Amino acid sequence: MASNSFGNLFRITTFGESHGTALGVVIDGCPAGITLSEKDLIPELKRRSPGQSAVTTARKEEDLPRILSGTFEGKTTGMPIAIIVENKNQRPQDYSALKNAFRPGHADEVYDSKYGHRDFRGGGRSSGRETVARVIAGVVARKVLPDNVLITGHAKVIGSIEAKKFDPKIIEKNPVRSADAEAAKKMEALILDLKARGESVGGLIEIRVKHPPENLGDPVFGKIKARLADAFLSIGAVAGFSYGAGFSVAGMNGHDYVSATENFGGILGGITTGEDLILHAAVKPPSSVGKIALEGRHDPCIVPRVIPVLEAMTAIVLADCYLLQKANV
Repeated sequence: MASNSFGNLFRITTFGESHGTALGVVIDGCPAGITLSEKDLIPELKRRSPGQSAVTTARKEEDLPRILSGTFEGKTTGMPIAIIVENKNQRPQDYSALKNAFRPGHADEVYDSKYGHRDFRGGGRSSGRETVARVIAGVVARKVLPDNVLITGHAKVIGSIEAKKFDPKIIEKNPVRSADAEAAKKMEALILDLKARGESVGGLIEIRVKHPPENLGDPVFGKIKARLADAFLSIGAVAGFSYGAGFSVAGMNGHDYVSATENFGGILGGITTGEDLILHAAVKPPSSVGKIALEGRHDPCIVPRVIPVLEAMTAIVLADCYLLQKANV
């Protein structure tokens, strides 16, 4: 597999499998002199980790990071940063029945067809657990960006329930990470009901970026929207990307579109304007349903745990483009 790296000046390479010894990331291009310790990584890893609540998988992982290289006396050296997280709660025996069977909606069959063999222990590289490496890189990327850049994700929609309010203070105070307290209760109840029946559900995540640097993105193939789409859609659970008014532009007339700057989502001509970025990701329902869901350790809704991953990928794209912009000035 030759596509495990992402970025240009700020470049990450992720490695490891769902039930292997460890997962990790190598970050190349991080400037020297940035304060970085393992403690900095833990809060975001906990946000992504399994076993957070009844609406996520029951798998328990400490997700304790270990920095192997690229720092000295608590600061980055400018050399490649290697960080790993060991898998502690592997249960590969849970997947032995899948050695010769393909799960519907998973990557099992295409991996086997493409490579002639596959890691059937939870999907290997196709598992959502690969995203632990992205979250680690996202923490470092945030440190590259100006201090006033604020990246906030929340559950905009789960199933048929849509958040109508945006209160960022409550996002981490409910298990679905909704910014609307009333909608959060309904979303949680829906997920628990579906979980009890071996069913799953998808949703829509909104990422808001306050104070993004201006002039990020390059014509024509390096547009910021293209880089963000690439980053978002590289996440297995994400089925769609949009920004600003998104797909509703298909039903708009020109006057309505240009009359509200929020329709542009902070991007014009593929370049950031400095206004808030408004990004959206459509997340599919988990494919493990029925008997498999009832007997195994699976997320009935992956939306809450994808939010920190999307925030991380947003930070990685912005950090990469920020360094590119500085290099071109």
